[in-house]
Amino acid sequence: MNLRNRLRSHPELHAGALNDILFILLFFFLIVSTIANPNIVKVNNPRGTKDTKAKQHITVSIDNTQQFYIGTKRIDPLVFDTLLRAEIAKFKLSVDTPVVVVNADTTAYWGEIFRIMRVSKSVGAKVVANVK
Repeated sequence: MNLRNRLRSHPELHAGALNDILFILLFFFLIVSTIANPNIVKVNNPRGTKDTKAKQHITVSIDNTQQFYIGTKRIDPLVFDTLLRAEIAKFKLSVDTPVVVVNADTTAYWGEIFRIMRVSKSVGAKVVANVK
């Protein structure tokens, strides 16, 4: 009878480095997903000097062809005021003072930008202009 213990190899997998890599990838995708906002219409914003951030509830955009957008949905200029008031009223149910972010191209007509501001203020929303 052989009473000696035989040497047996126990295969091991060191997963410490794999855990570190997965942790770093998790942070990378978490940060990238919060930076990227797919609900923005690309416009050329004017430059500003202040660096203040506002909570964005409603994003209104005017591109270089004078097209109006609420979020990413294109809106006819004739019914824009009515739809903006309805959108602000919808947000007023959950938020006391909704914020309307005006995202206008540098070639957009100032009269239209003031129109958005006037309609938003008349309904009781706070208006913020998006600048670079």
